[in-house]
Amino acid sequence: MTTPTTGYAPLHGLNMYYEIHGEGQPLVLLHGGFGLTGMFSELLPLLAANRQVIAVDLQGHGRTADIDRPLSLEAMGDDVAALITYLGFEKADVMGYSMGAGTALRTAIQHPELVNKLVLVSFPFKRDGWYPEMVAGMQQMNASALEFMKNTPIYANYIAVAPNPDHFAALCDKMGAMMRGDYDWGTEVTELNMPVLLVYGDADGAPPSHAAQFFELLGGGKRDGSWDNSGMSKSQLAILPGTTHYTIIDLPALAAVVTPFLDAPMPAAMNDER
Repeated sequence: MTTPTTGYAPLHGLNMYYEIHGEGQPLVLLHGGFGLTGMFSELLPLLAANRQVIAVDLQGHGRTADIDRPLSLEAMGDDVAALITYLGFEKADVMGYSMGAGTALRTAIQHPELVNKLVLVSFPFKRDGWYPEMVAGMQQMNASALEFMKNTPIYANYIAVAPNPDHFAALCDKMGAMMRGDYDWGTEVTELNMPVLLVYGDADGAPPSHAAQFFELLGGGKRDGSWDNSGMSKSQLAILPGTTHYTIIDLPALAAVVTPFLDAPMPAAMNDER
């Protein structure tokens, strides 16, 4: 990969770090919880081969310093929308993984006029869509996780670039508070009108049945697609085989399903197809 253009965008009290790879249609790429732009080292070159990828460090993650504001997907969704405008784009495609997918979803719900296409990887539209053991783990996240996390690549990557490496325990507390919050955005999902691609592993943190339910809310899976594709939804669903919540972003198969979706022309009419 060539050296990216990097910068900090002053948004909502944040100095949000971003880096731009490639040229063409803009795609904002959002990392998962405790992650940073570098977690897409395998995926990003594949996506940037024929588009402009803007990888972002969200609040309190990577090179973006935390501020005196709770972590919330809603607030980070507003940050992403402000970044799209700050960079001078009329619209952008938005793709996120896990927490980043939740942020991408909130961006589309709260600022639909700025989102061209939406790609959501490994994130349920409601909290109880996660497997119970995932929810139990979220319940336990707090500053005491620091000692365990010190032995993980997550912590090593954080302290390598964070403006304040000693802030990790506070980030654990904020992440825990956000993870314990209940949500169900099913009604808002039905109102989305841009094309959406849902991608899950077949051994993800949410079951395939939830992925199918999410897809139906987007107007998919309701009828036969027909020989002339007249029954197709503008949104799509992909379940990647032999894939977990933790391996999905490193697989070439992810780029293989995302790239055709992003490359396809926008539907001629953006009327509600549901």
